[in-house]
Amino acid sequence: MNSVYINKIAKFLPNEPIPNDDMELVLGQIGGKPSRSRRIILRSNGIKQRYYAIDKEQNIHYSNAELTANAIRNLDIDLDSIETLSCGTTLPDQIMPNHAVMVHGELQSKPCEVVATSGICLSGITALKYAYLSIKAEESTTAVATGSEVVSTMLHAKNFNAESTFNELEFKKHPEIAFEKDFLRWMLSDGAGAMLLQNKPNPDSLSLKIEWIEIFSFANEFETCMYAGCEKIEGEVKGYREYSPEEWLRQSLFSIKQDVKLLNSNIVNITVKRTLEKTVEKRKISADEIAWFLPHYSSKYFEQEVYESLIEANFEIPKERWFTNLTTCGNTGSASIYIMLEELFNSKRLGKGQKILCYIPESGRFSSSFMLLKVV
Repeated sequence: MNSVYINKIAKFLPNEPIPNDDMELVLGQIGGKPSRSRRIILRSNGIKQRYYAIDKEQNIHYSNAELTANAIRNLDIDLDSIETLSCGTTLPDQIMPNHAVMVHGELQSKPCEVVATSGICLSGITALKYAYLSIKAEESTTAVATGSEVVSTMLHAKNFNAESTFNELEFKKHPEIAFEKDFLRWMLSDGAGAMLLQNKPNPDSLSLKIEWIEIFSFANEFETCMYAGCEKIEGEVKGYREYSPEEWLRQSLFSIKQDVKLLNSNIVNITVKRTLEKTVEKRKISADEIAWFLPHYSSKYFEQEVYESLIEANFEIPKERWFTNLTTCGNTGSASIYIMLEELFNSKRLGKGQKILCYIPESGRFSSSFMLLKVV
């Protein structure tokens, strides 16, 4: 089987960076009143700026497919050389057709194998794994994988107006949207990343050899934690098909929601300690061989917990070997690991032989991935 190398990484972040104080100017105020939780959440998550595909006048500058296509163009490759195009996202622009064929349509490149992976944060790494396996199995020699999100259009206040009006009396007491919905408005942002994968490394510059990608789901043990297009009632999910169109609006059914209590109780233990223990047992790796640790966490709030969970798993990696750009690029979901790797890869900080361990969790129903890369 072929070895697989990441030979180029690119990103595309839309428009100008939005500082914390300007967020509500872009996303709007629900019920015409400032969010009570915004400042608390921002202090906790540590994000200083992020990017949105919409502007203060609610103009949408990029669709998800356009954003992704721009990241691929930034790879500066012959688009007709792509044999496999694998695209992951949480929120495609439409229910169907799939996100990847829309990206292919934007690129206007030659016919190739095209696949879309769904999910939340893990959809980017599952897209990468498909591209990786395609080359490893000698089905293709050149593949492009992407992770992308355009979430700002879902987080805008206008999407909650019907619910706010319907629950007018309740909103007079609590003018902000329910915390499980408002929480994520200050956590998520837009961006796209792309990677060029080939069966040979760059001849005269650094490449990242993909040693392995491990992905585990714990949905057999846990109820839904992060969701959209449904309601969660006593632990069970009821999908939008079981509601009328009027209820979709009245309950802002398509807003992104998170069971914060369930998240805080389980996310680090499940996605770090338990997943890492499984991975170490299978791959026989040690912390001493890791030169860089790239953790995708949604908030600085989890940083110390992740570190302590590494220690509990007997896999301590000192924080001076960590790399993240959460504070400057925001939490871009499935694109986050691409955007982190892009900055590190192009920073001239990598050296031959160094190993990079990437950690990508997903709170949808608790899944996690670890990936090991080697600088060659």
